[in-house]
Amino acid sequence: MGPPPRHHLPPRTFRSYLPHSHRTYSCIHCRAHLAQHEELISKVSPVSPSFQGSHGRAYLFNSVVNVGCGPAEQRLLLTGLHSVADIFCQSCKTTLGWKYAFESSQKYKEGKFIIEMSHMVKENGWD
Repeated sequence: MGPPPRHHLPPRTFRSYLPHSHRTYSCIHCRAHLAQHEELISKVSPVSPSFQGSHGRAYLFNSVVNVGCGPAEQRLLLTGLHSVADIFCQSCKTTLGWKYAFESSQKYKEGKFIIEMSHMVKENGWD
């Protein structure tokens, strides 16, 4: 016997829901809320630095919700050796990017989050 019809499945619940009136970024795989647009520090543009994830372009955020964090490790990125910890969606467990754990040379990144664009979708009032 297969899975129950979609309309009988319980609704997904996330640890945090962002206000519906704000522009948000959500996990493209399960639609868990990840961040408000106001938390975006840098994205690809002619005037700001471009961030590169493991699978393409990425955005840098001050804070995110509904993510788990793996152990910190030293990793060689395009900008040099950094102490980072992978972050994953709490709902579907997809690795989304990483958190900068400690940055001596680029302090503005410390404690910030990189989420790859390929794992996000924009929702709520982007028109």
